[in-house]
This record gives sequence, C-alpha cells and structure tokens, in this order.
Amino acid sequence: MAGKEITQREGGKALADKGAFSDPFSAFRQEMDRLMDSFFGGLDLLSPGRKPDVFSPRVDVVDSDKEIKVSAELPGLDEKDIEVTLTTESLTIKGEKKEQKEEKGKDYYRSERSFGSFTRTNPLPMEVDAEKVTAAFKKGVLTVNLPKTKQALSETKKVTVKAE
Repeated sequence: MAGKEITQREGGKALADKGAFSDPFSAFRQEMDRLMDSFFGGLDLLSPGRKPDVFSPRVDVVDSDKEIKVSAELPGLDEKDIEVTLTTESLTIKGEKKEQKEEKGKDYYRSERSFGSFTRTNPLPMEVDAEKVTAAFKKGVLTVNLPKTKQALSETKKVTVKAE
C-alpha cells in the first residue's frame, strides 16, 4: 500500500486521520491570516494582537505500511537549531530561527532581525520502534522516519467491504 497523507498541506482542506494534529481554532486562525495576507499583499498591516513574522513550519505526516514519515519545512535553520523528541504518544519538533538581513545602498542602510522559536507536536497514530527512528536534515527539510513496531503491524487488520 502506498503511503497516505494524514495531515493537511498548505491550501488543503482535509483534516488528519485520528483527529487534527493541531487545534481547529488555530488552523482557522492560520487560514484567516493567510487570506488576509493574500488580500492585503505587501501593505504590512497587522491585525490587533497578531505577532509579526511568527514562524510555524509546515509539517506533512505520511502513514505507510511499515513506517510513519514526518517531514517539516524549516527554511533558514541549521540542524544545530533543531531538537526532535519522541514519546510513546507523540513526536515533537522544536527549533529557533535567527535571521538577520542587512542592506546597504548609496543613500540608505537597512537592517532587520527576526528571532523566534517554534514547537510542533504531532500525536502518533500507533506505536513506533523508538530504537530505529532516524532523522535527516537536507536543504531546509527535516525528515523523521518512525518504523512501526511488530505489535503495531500485527494489530493492523484489513476489513472486507461487501456491497449490499
């Protein structure tokens, strides 16, 4: 069986299997923020209470026959800025983004700094073999492979669907 995506992607409408991996109100707010940003474009207007430049990485979770694969987009980060922790029930990705931009021109000087931390916790739909978990960071994308335990694999049962 090919892997199936169990979280939503940017612009996607489907919620995750076994419940959404994030608070539905947060997802609603993020979607509204995205709509407002696309409507107002580069006007740099902020709604009351909204923090500028809040970084929340996009995360994909794919559940295949033998493993769960979690991919997180972390542009501008180095592997030393990322912490991955695993419990029996969830995978947590933490990081800190430190960015500094500096522009010098004939008649101007511009310097911007952006700092912020993030935490993304994804519940695991089944037991994984913690000893065989691997994580790799390449070109701004963190990929965590979580092999399922033999017990979790044996508990998976195919259900026959009958037409009536």
